[in-house]
Amino acid sequence: MLIAVVGLLALWVPGPASAAPARAAATPSCPAADRIDKTLKNGARWQMCWDIDRNTGAVLSDVTYTPNRSTPTRVLKSASLAEVHVPYDSGQPRFYDVSSIGFGDLEQGTLTPLSAKDCPNGRLRDFRDTPVLCVEEQPRPFAYKSAVEKGVLHGTDLVVFSVSEIGWYDYITEWRFSDDGSITPRSGATGSLSPFQFSDASSGWPTGVGSTRFSENHSHNIFWRLDFDVDGQSKNTVEQYDYLGSGTAKRTTKRTVFSRETAADLAPTRFWRVVNRAAENADGHAKSWEIDNHQSDQYRGPHETEEFTHHDMYFTQYRECERLAYGNTAPDCATSVDKYTGEEKLTDPVAWVSVDFHHVPRDEDQDPMPTHWQGFRIVPRDVTAWSQLP
Repeated sequence: MLIAVVGLLALWVPGPASAAPARAAATPSCPAADRIDKTLKNGARWQMCWDIDRNTGAVLSDVTYTPNRSTPTRVLKSASLAEVHVPYDSGQPRFYDVSSIGFGDLEQGTLTPLSAKDCPNGRLRDFRDTPVLCVEEQPRPFAYKSAVEKGVLHGTDLVVFSVSEIGWYDYITEWRFSDDGSITPRSGATGSLSPFQFSDASSGWPTGVGSTRFSENHSHNIFWRLDFDVDGQSKNTVEQYDYLGSGTAKRTTKRTVFSRETAADLAPTRFWRVVNRAAENADGHAKSWEIDNHQSDQYRGPHETEEFTHHDMYFTQYRECERLAYGNTAPDCATSVDKYTGEEKLTDPVAWVSVDFHHVPRDEDQDPMPTHWQGFRIVPRDVTAWSQLP
């Protein structure tokens, strides 16, 4: 069920006068050895736990952000990959790298050990006595610039990444936690171009000498699973924002509240946010985290076998067994994300974000293949009060 509210007044909904102040986030629940705790140069702090799952690779949990000179606020209960679907343009093959192969299997060699060269300015973290995760602070150019703040102020990101070798590709699974509170999950595909070739250009691009060898085009359709926990599990809701008006001088704002599980698609000027109406910043505005997903090629597969690819976003009520976007094998649980979206009330939302990239090969993709990145952003909206900003 959707509840739509149209008009500028929908931008702001006052919270109850007696709303409790946002509670300080607890220390991450994991042992210290499994904890990431980093205060960045501007004073902002990120805390979280990490682990390795055989299917999804790195899993981050209890993700908490503390703005400079402010109080902690919980963002995510857990975050991970949920599927990497690689269908080729000719119709075959069609790979499901997370559910069928697994990004975190040390024994099978899919989770790649890292060296100090991979993490030159940070710290390597071990899983089963093997370094598999890099945690480092990296510069972020042009955090902001203004006439008031002389010069250019550069920021920093806490960068957490692992690498998984899946067939010909090496996938870099990276999470960037910025000092301004934004989060950028992204995946970088590098390694080697797949060897599938054709004798014509119907499904490929000429590579190598002459025009007799065509490397096959394919897609990398990557799903992320984000279990939101904005200052606590309760009172979290999902809202969609659209800005209507094309060819006119005036635009209107439409806010749609997702009161029950639903699927959603990308559209111009559209964004979503997960908001906790019971948690307010010092300005009296409800804290939320905005999802910005506008870089997808929007792959749509066959209805009979790949219905889960037919939407860019899914919002579902949390269930322990729903871990993968496709090929979910947990007992008494649906098998794919399109089947998770029933009629259940949405009070503890999990966001499933799909970002698709159509890879048309080129001569430059010869070994080693340059990394192509795909991802999205999660941006704080009214987490820090206007009066608290520098």
